[in-house]
Amino acid sequence: MNFDVMIEALPDLIGGLWLTLGLVALALLAGFVIALPTALARLSRLALLRWIAWSYVFFFRGTPLLVQIFLIYYGLSQFEVIRESVLWPILREPFWCTLIALALNTGAYTGEVFRGGILSVPHNQIEAARAIGMSPATAFRRIIWPQTIRQALPAYGNEMILMVKASSLASTVTLMDITGVARTLAADTYMPIEIYTMAAMIYLVLTFVMSQLVQLLEWKMDTTRARA
Repeated sequence: MNFDVMIEALPDLIGGLWLTLGLVALALLAGFVIALPTALARLSRLALLRWIAWSYVFFFRGTPLLVQIFLIYYGLSQFEVIRESVLWPILREPFWCTLIALALNTGAYTGEVFRGGILSVPHNQIEAARAIGMSPATAFRRIIWPQTIRQALPAYGNEMILMVKASSLASTVTLMDITGVARTLAADTYMPIEIYTMAAMIYLVLTFVMSQLVQLLEWKMDTTRARA
């Protein structure tokens, strides 16, 4: 293995790292915003809301992320109404198409994580909140949501790590993220083992740091630790 090639490739791969980080951060933020309404809609008493949320979750959890990226990037451009709309400056750009696909995908998974967290809150606590006169919004903010976050954090941490790895699919639509840069360097140097090994090391560092941050947050939110 040629370590000189690996070291020389590092600056270029770091350049792709910033695109990966930006893509992942924006996708997780947008997905988080999508996930909570999705979880609440899945638990709604209104059948129409439940059906819409279920259909969204079913599609984005049941189809490959790569297909979703291709459908948005290549598929939407086939419709003249899209090309003539105000959305076209966004939907013709690979970055925004990939971001939309990643956000919708993680929003579906995170919505189910939050739904499970909400369902894990003991019903007697909700009844007690109603008995003392709390409004549904206040009960959700003070009782349900804090416990939901604590219960959902481990699974949500896994989803964050999966999103880091899934971001490598951005290279399939010409984006020069870590994987995109690695593919170009491997083609130029004819040393794919060295290049992709270095790229894998960067992904390993990213996922390790993210997992440690999630564990730290879990530790800080552990209410049993304070009583021990």
